[in-house]
Amino acid sequence: MNTLSYKTISANKETANKEWILIDAENQVLGRLASITAKFLRGKYKTNFTPHADTGDYVIIINADKVRLTGDKWEQKEYIRHTGYPGGQRVTTAKELMAKNNTAIVEKAIKGMLPKNKLGSQLFRNLHVYAGTEHKHEAQKPKQINLNSIK
Repeated sequence: MNTLSYKTISANKETANKEWILIDAENQVLGRLASITAKFLRGKYKTNFTPHADTGDYVIIINADKVRLTGDKWEQKEYIRHTGYPGGQRVTTAKELMAKNNTAIVEKAIKGMLPKNKLGSQLFRNLHVYAGTEHKHEAQKPKQINLNSIK
């Protein structure tokens, strides 16, 4: 056996076989939904996973307004931002953020689980979150994924 003939194959944009995945977020716990979605966006479930390349799938999340939070997180979970001015720290609870923008909670949870670099920004562009059951990606024929069957 000639071991010099084996080459390590590193995936890149051209060789990545990207698919469209549809996830229904109705009655799903936010953290579990976000971690599984981040793995699909990153491509960790694929055999040709490459840490420095975008080999993940396109993910469509529907019913993001029906996501669950356990315990008292609707009142206790806080989203903190800063305006950039002295004394400009603003705090918003999960319930207030859901009333203002009902897809922002899911987007923030998933974005927090992606890398904090240019690759993470590119991966986040592959995510499409919708509040209802309707989405505009029917032409891509997304594959429905059941989150309860994924470990």
